Amino acid sequence: MAEIRRLQSNPRMSGAVVHNGVVSLSGQVAIDHRGGVVADQVREVLERIDLLLAEAGADKSRLLTANLYLADIASLGVLNAAWDRWVVPGCTPTRTTIQAVLASPDYAVEIAVTAALD
Repeated sequence: MAEIRRLQSNPRMSGAVVHNGVVSLSGQVAIDHRGGVVADQVREVLERIDLLLAEAGADKSRLLTANLYLADIASLGVLNAAWDRWVVPGCTPTRTTIQAVLASPDYAVEIAVTAALD
């Protein structure tokens, strides 16, 4: 049976779960920039994703899927500009973008990804 490794866990959830050569990240939100500028929240979320992927043994060049949730779809242009700078050319994952009511009105964006391990 393949090992399951859980990273940054608490009683409710894990920040990431590694199993069978794949890492799945929980939805990442901005902690330092809650309620702030959307561009700052997106930047922080992408940085958090980079850190979790590294802890798991992967990086953004290994992305498989991405689910992006926006509190206001009018922010899509800001999100796309940051996303396009962040992703590795030629390594873009499948992607779904949805407007949603997020867990807190302070959150403008939440992003969850899966990636293959190196």
